[in-house]
Parts: sequence; structure tokens; C-alpha cells
Amino acid sequence: MDVLEKLTILTDAAKYDAACTSSGGDRTAKKGYIGNTSSSVAGCCHTFSADGRCVTLLKVLLTNNCVYDCKYCINRRSNDTRRAAFTPEELADLTIQFYRRNYIEGLFLSSGVFRSPDYTTELMIRALRLLREQYRFNGYIHAKAIPGTSPELVEQLGFLADRLSVNIELPSEAGLKTLAPDKTKQAILAPMGQIRVRNQQSREELVKYRHAPKFAPAGQSTQLIVGATQDTDFHILRLTQGLYDRYRLKRVFYSAYVPVVEHALLPSKDVKPPLLREHRLYQADWLLRFYGFRAEELLDEAHQDFDPRVDPKCSWALAHLDFFPVEVNTADYETLLRVPGVGVTSARRILTARRAGRLRIESLPKLGVVMKRAQYFLTASGKVADGLRFTPDSLLRGLIAAEQPSLPQPPMEQLSLFDPA
Repeated sequence: MDVLEKLTILTDAAKYDAACTSSGGDRTAKKGYIGNTSSSVAGCCHTFSADGRCVTLLKVLLTNNCVYDCKYCINRRSNDTRRAAFTPEELADLTIQFYRRNYIEGLFLSSGVFRSPDYTTELMIRALRLLREQYRFNGYIHAKAIPGTSPELVEQLGFLADRLSVNIELPSEAGLKTLAPDKTKQAILAPMGQIRVRNQQSREELVKYRHAPKFAPAGQSTQLIVGATQDTDFHILRLTQGLYDRYRLKRVFYSAYVPVVEHALLPSKDVKPPLLREHRLYQADWLLRFYGFRAEELLDEAHQDFDPRVDPKCSWALAHLDFFPVEVNTADYETLLRVPGVGVTSARRILTARRAGRLRIESLPKLGVVMKRAQYFLTASGKVADGLRFTPDSLLRGLIAAEQPSLPQPPMEQLSLFDPA
């Protein structure tokens, strides 16, 4: 099998991994090295760098051979699929050739578990060491740390990659036991804890020694599969909150389960991927990371799933009408962020603009406020939008109507979800 055949197989096998991002990478030009992170070719995917540029990564598996038999995975050992594996030399050469042809600016490398986690990680390390040391590649690299890998190998991988990720995939321990019996909660969380601690140590070393080596400077991320098990949005969001708090993750990615295999414990192949549910979880995740919300504010034991008709921020507002209306001329930044239709940028613009004088309702759209949502929840100098009248029922209908154009449409093929900021 030649390299192009392997590329076709192993890029196709990597498409279900949504945790692909270069946000947070800050490599700058380095003398004697090529590539930095400040198409139609197989395996090339678009993402965004920390400075907002759209960049292209080669997204590929080292191998789709796997000793695990996770019921939901197309690469599980019991599935009848074409298998392939790159040698470290092939992968390094392929990456650098793609870079020289201007196809890519970085690499996203994952893998099935070939023989054992340690053996697979050793192969990944050899490939990345060739890129960094022999080819002197200074571009962005995101690598997967495989659960069960020894700490010594995770450390070596972290000094070669910009970002590491350990995919949790199934949100509950019960789901792991049922659908991925070869994996354990401890095996997944141990490298996540190691990456957090070692990353913090690296930052402290850089304060003392300017040229100290950097360990996974862009942090770590993970992926959760949505819809393969019966876990509720509340359970998933609480897990997300705990991961951000305990492991300082940069991102949690959500992947709507695409039925690619038939199994009695999984949704039928006829069931459509829960794309709208995935969309709502991404919106809620944004509220956790940038808007000051906590998981327990958005959902609770009595309300365990998001209302698919409106976004999570609107759902929270409808349940807390006593918090509104908010006066834009006096509210602080944190309060403004709670208003549907007001984002991080528009809240900052409001704070800046009102220094020059009192704001009026008609001036808010110019500051980026989405009035089709915000008009119900704010006032300017005590006034609301002209002619605005509503009841709780008509308010819900208005928010549902405002939501429709932004809902995700069913794709023609598997979605690729990348870091939007």
C-alpha cells in the first residue's frame, strides 16, 4: 500500500474527531526553522489560530489499527474496515511535503491504539521528533495523549506538541463500562491531571528561565460524544464545568453521535445525529467560558435538558424574568452579559459608549446588540423599544421566531466542528 492510499484511509478515519483546533498556539518565527502559527487535499481541515487567522491543518491518524473494541467507534477491532498505518518517517515526510506545497500550516495527529498505548505513543513521538529536530518544523502540532500511556511518554509528547488532548468521549463511567470496556475513568483522567500540573510547572520555569522548554503551551482539550448514551445535558454540562475547574482545559468539544455501526446498545443507523442538541451544548459551553455562568444555573435536577427551541441564554432569561429589565446606562459588565442579544464585544462597547453620554434604544444596534432578542430584556434611560408589548407567552414565541434563521441545518455529510474563537 502506498502513502497516498494510507492517507486516504487514515484521514477518513480521523473525521469523527471534532477536537481539532489551533487556537492558543503562539509560535513565532524561529531562525533556521520553517512554519509558524502567528483545500481540497485529503486530510486538510480549516481552523482558527489565536490571532484569528484561518489556517489549515493536516488531520490524520497514525493508524486505524486498534486493540480496543469500543462499540461506537468505526475503527474498533471487531469492525470490518480497511486498515493502514504510517511509519513515523512516512508521516513526518508527508507533513513537511504538504507544508512546503502550502497545503497546511500545522498537524493534528491522533491514532488508534496499536499493540498498546505506550507503543503507539512511542511511534507518535518518533514522528514528531523527526518533524521538530530533523525537518526543523516550527508549525503548530496538536497530538492526542492516549489514555493508559505512561507518564514519561506523555511528558515527551508534551514537549513536542503545542496542544495535547485526551478524549473522554463517553460522559459517564457507566457508559464507558457498557460501550468501551477496555477504557477506564482513571486511565483517562490521569494524563489530564499530569498535563495540567506539568503545564503549570512549565509556565513557572519560563518566568525564571527565558529559554526553558515549553510543555504543551496551548494547553489541553477533550471531546464528548453526544447521543450515544442516555446521559442528559445536565450531566454533560456538569462534567464540562468540572473539567474546566479541575483540569484547566482550553476547550471541551462536543460531537453529535453519527450512527456508523449497528449495535443493540447504540442508536440505530436510521437515527439522525443530534445536531441541534450539540449546537445547544456549544452555546452553553460558551456561556461557561466567557459569560460567567455556571452549569447549575443553566440546568438542574428538575430541568435536565435544554429547550431545543431557544438558546440556553434565552432559556435562563425566561426562567429569571425578575432579573430584568436591565438598564444599559447603569448596569455593570457582568450584568450586561446576562442579557440575551448582548455579547462580550457589545457589552464592552456599551461601557465605552456611555462614558460620552447616556445611551438610547436606537443607538444599541450600532454597538452590536441583537435587538430581536435584547429588546425584551433591557431599557435605555428607562425606555423600551417603541411599541413593544408582550406577555410571557408572546415573549417565548418572539424568541423562538428570532432563533429560527440561526439553527444548524442538516448537513449532506459528517460535520467538522472547529474552534470558532
